[in-house]
Amino acid sequence: MSKLNRREFLKTTSTVIAGTSLFGSPSILIPQKKKKLGVALVGLGYYSRDLLAPALLLTEHCELKGIVTGSPDKIPVWQEKYAIKDQNVYDYESMHRIADNDEIDVLYIVTPSGLHARYAIKAAETGKHVWCEKPMETSVKRCSSIIEAASKNKVQLTIGYRMQHEPNTRQLRKMIRDEHFGKIAEFSANAGFRGNHGKNNWRVIKELGGGAMFDMGVYPLNAARYFTGEEPIAVRAEKINSRPNYSEVDEEMHFELEFPSGAVATCKTSFARGMNDLKIKGASGSAELSPFQSYSGVQGSTSDGLVFSPFKGNQQARQMDDDALAIINNTNPLVPGEEGLRDILVVEAIFKSASAQGSRVSI
Repeated sequence: MSKLNRREFLKTTSTVIAGTSLFGSPSILIPQKKKKLGVALVGLGYYSRDLLAPALLLTEHCELKGIVTGSPDKIPVWQEKYAIKDQNVYDYESMHRIADNDEIDVLYIVTPSGLHARYAIKAAETGKHVWCEKPMETSVKRCSSIIEAASKNKVQLTIGYRMQHEPNTRQLRKMIRDEHFGKIAEFSANAGFRGNHGKNNWRVIKELGGGAMFDMGVYPLNAARYFTGEEPIAVRAEKINSRPNYSEVDEEMHFELEFPSGAVATCKTSFARGMNDLKIKGASGSAELSPFQSYSGVQGSTSDGLVFSPFKGNQQARQMDDDALAIINNTNPLVPGEEGLRDILVVEAIFKSASAQGSRVSI
């Protein structure tokens, strides 16, 4: 794919936004007279099984109604546990039939990221709204194809950036916007864990979106953009690999982002070691969150004594309720497709820099 420079990207994004129904258009298909939206999970791996499905038992505005899976052995387990009807069970080849199922309003794509476009486009073509887990995809081109499909089919597209719904994260962002810490000069964020993934695990397969940068690196990247409120203009990156099972992907990535204001974000992500912290330094104060992207227990403090106590609710339930309300009320989702695309634009520049021995790459 030819290089997409900053001006071309912004022009493309503006064109998509102008032609899409994602942002409050009356043409969005909204379920009528429903207390809760019916959600079908597309992909029944760990995140669906252990986090999203249990969270859907806690939601106020949506509920688990269907599943899409390529593993027949999983079907009876899910049906028994969540009382899913036979007619609400699909495989990847038959998911187009969801178009005729009035009990399902939303398809949540929870496959490996390298398969997101394939199934998100299929989902949009059913006329159902699409929630797509992060990262959105593995290239700007594929992200754009998802956005275009949602626009063409007049459905709302939302990316599963859970942390943008988390209360402490949102409070800290508001404080930064209100200039509580003065002009932001420095930002750092790190996200990683010690893994030892086998050869069949998608995290070590490039084609499926494997590697630390796509899996964990989007947390510090998105946090840098979210908290600064700016789009990076340049990046330097270094890829580090130490174990043979990660030879096809990045086991660890270090990257530095430059922003128009002069702020610099220093970030790390890894499958080789645990890390989970975020720090912000401004002209008149600072703040930190540690952990900053865990499924629970996000907490921290500010230099002037404010303490961010852990949120006692369920993060995934809060995210899905927020996203369901955006559909029900026909309002802008917190994290539209364009937000996911902007991250991948930066990720492409990160990999370009890493392959060029850390050379500065303009975005």
